[in-house]
Amino acid sequence: MTLAAEAPDLDVLSNFKGPVFGFAHHRGFTHSLLGLFLVSAFVVGFMYLVWRMRGKQIKNPNLPPRWGLLYLFSLIAGLTHILLDFTNGYGVRPFWPFSEKWYSWDIVFIIDPIIFLLLIAGLVVPALFSLIDREIGVRSKGPSGRVGATLALIGVIAFWGLRDYEHRRAVNALEARVYEGADPVRGSAYPYWWNPFRWFGVVETQNFYALTVVDALGPQVDPAGEMQTRYKPEETPVTLAAKRTYLGRVYLDWAQYPITETEAIENPEPGYIVQFEDLRFAYPERRGSNLLRGRVRLDRNLNVVAETFGSRGKPPD
Repeated sequence: MTLAAEAPDLDVLSNFKGPVFGFAHHRGFTHSLLGLFLVSAFVVGFMYLVWRMRGKQIKNPNLPPRWGLLYLFSLIAGLTHILLDFTNGYGVRPFWPFSEKWYSWDIVFIIDPIIFLLLIAGLVVPALFSLIDREIGVRSKGPSGRVGATLALIGVIAFWGLRDYEHRRAVNALEARVYEGADPVRGSAYPYWWNPFRWFGVVETQNFYALTVVDALGPQVDPAGEMQTRYKPEETPVTLAAKRTYLGRVYLDWAQYPITETEAIENPEPGYIVQFEDLRFAYPERRGSNLLRGRVRLDRNLNVVAETFGSRGKPPD
């Protein structure tokens, strides 16, 4: 089950074909419900080969491998992977290839320290008690760590419930306001990793995006702090050409609040660089470049020169 829970991330191998190709296939087939059947079959098949290579040796001859049951457990483990990826802001495509629509719960950061602490406690605390029992000569009944694991999972579910409640309060507060005289078309709230009550809000209006911070701890939830305004760029032949590229199509399919920036360049040859950014990751406290940005370089005739993404997304000299 541990191998099956990790197996969907085998899609990282697509990065060997380039960052743009890797971005296009990340959380794609291996994170879909249909792909889950094949990924689980791959994991069980791998373990079957290991079992055969070991000469079909098992610890208890009276308990031979039940491959059908192992396959069922692998499916359950794979579902937990999709669920965990669904809880953060990046999202998943569970109905691929029948639907390319992305789904995300947006309630936890991609690396959440509170969830890590709960799960680590579920491992460490029972191990400490087991060590103490052995030192004093007490024999425990039943599998070691069952209570700790159960409490840790209950804690994660309870934390999700708290996050979901605070998330809905933050979104309602964002959509209930007027921004520079403009009514919101839609609004979203994204979590901070260190504070379950602090949310990064993105609101779309007719002509611009409003970026703000929401503190959901008080009795009245109101967007706080200085608001940033990002105006929607004018559509030009340059941006249209960039959006028709492979990167442009993939990025716009994934992004929830996409925005572009166009730069005219002269060296080494005249042309343009169009940068794609998703504002749901434009946290005001972020330092350095956004690793989820994409860039398309076009020549003066709007032909594609290069497509790049992420940390390797700087245009070539």
